[in-house]
Amino acid sequence: MTIKKILFSIGFNLSLFFLLMIGIQNSSKQIKINLILRETIDLPISFIIGLSFISGSITGSVLKINFDHKRG
Repeated sequence: MTIKKILFSIGFNLSLFFLLMIGIQNSSKQIKINLILRETIDLPISFIIGLSFISGSITGSVLKINFDHKRG
């Protein structure tokens, strides 16, 4: 059952990532992200927001699977 949940999560988030790549093709406004030591290259705002959403979805899926495993 856990493998099925992991595969669903990977498949769902990969499909979101591919839709994100298609969606940002015509994005013109770009910004740099300030990291602790350096700045990134100019990235479209929609890519930054979409990648944040996808990484949160992956993190939430992994944490839910981990908590479900500890309970059962």
